Amino acid sequence: MIKSKKTANNTTVEAMLELAQVMARLRSEDGCPWDRKQTWHSLIPYTIEEAYEVVEAAESGNPTSLKDELGDLLFHVVFYSRIAEENGLFDIADVITGITEKMVRRHPHVFSDKSGTVKNADEVPGLWEEIKRQEREEKNRTATDKQKDNGKPVSIFDDINSRVPALLWASKVQRKMGQVGFDWSDADGVVEKVHEEIEELEKARKNDDHAAMVEEIGDTIFTMVNLSRHLKINPETALRQATHKFQNRFRFMEAELHNQGRSTQDASLEELEKLWQESKTSKK
Repeated sequence: MIKSKKTANNTTVEAMLELAQVMARLRSEDGCPWDRKQTWHSLIPYTIEEAYEVVEAAESGNPTSLKDELGDLLFHVVFYSRIAEENGLFDIADVITGITEKMVRRHPHVFSDKSGTVKNADEVPGLWEEIKRQEREEKNRTATDKQKDNGKPVSIFDDINSRVPALLWASKVQRKMGQVGFDWSDADGVVEKVHEEIEELEKARKNDDHAAMVEEIGDTIFTMVNLSRHLKINPETALRQATHKFQNRFRFMEAELHNQGRSTQDASLEELEKLWQESKTSKK
């Protein structure tokens, strides 16, 4: 396997070992009380926060910030692994070995006699899906043996984590259904479904039926995620871009009013609307 210059002179290995030793010290009897009392479950909200901070740093394009946030996220990987090691389950070396073997297995076009068979990036997802399908079949064979004892059928959703963000969960569920043929043939059908869901939402709103509105809002968002999939657009990325855009426009309004010695609370709705329209064309 190709090694980087840092890996070749053991700098990376030494740095990883030092981080693992720091984590072991923090979890030791004379370590940090807060770190010692953490569990996999208690770390979850912090891990989610760190992952999103990595995303924010990557979006900012600031390499220093990204380096720092990646370090924080890596610390969490070591943290979970240390807790597992203390319980005799696995350690950080097992984690690294596992992901290394998986990446080699999923890239036969790079690491095997199939090298060079993939000519461009667009071909890689299809190859990955086939390899993951084979991995799922192997897992399903094991799961089927276990489920025969309790009478539960194997589901295409068994390997989906429902605790991921809702947009990602919806996307994964829809992709699974699409893989077995339960899908629209093109984006036109999904667009029609979006209009249908909005009509149903409007009907629920006119009837002042809160429960129905909640359901129809969910259906509409779910269908929009499906449309994103058909258009090959990541809905999470699209929503983040839109949120950044609208947040920046509102900040423009706040700055303009601040220059006048005022705030958004002092401005009328008409003034805010005028500033909003100006924000759309502003280069600030």
